[in-house]
Amino acid sequence: MLTNYTHNNQKRINNIVGKPYSLLERVNMNGIASPEMEITKASIQINNLLILDQNIDSCNIELRPKGIIISFQKLLETYLLVIPYYKLSIYKGSLNTYSFFKDQYHIKILAPKQHKEIHQFISKILSEKEKNTPTRIEDL
Repeated sequence: MLTNYTHNNQKRINNIVGKPYSLLERVNMNGIASPEMEITKASIQINNLLILDQNIDSCNIELRPKGIIISFQKLLETYLLVIPYYKLSIYKGSLNTYSFFKDQYHIKILAPKQHKEIHQFISKILSEKEKNTPTRIEDL
């Protein structure tokens, strides 16, 4: 779900990816938010928002119990791409890029080698996705 952040849709976001972690859970997980990352490419719907101004396109990712929220700002508005774990696909492109996919939406981010925090955060997302993915029948 690509949405403009308002308090009116907070309930809908919570239904999709769960309520935010408590402070104690955040501390135990060593943080739930990514460092700021540069967006290098995006799907047409997201790209139409990114071209609204001339600033550098960047985003942050927040972990939630049932998914992630990718947020970016344009023209004083905050936009969210809400992705539940069961619809999330992550691909590592070249040495320093990651692509996040959900249905018709995708965002490609730049993760330079010197920013190990980004690579560690992507690993954290993958481990949370694995924890929250139900067992497949083929695995039994």
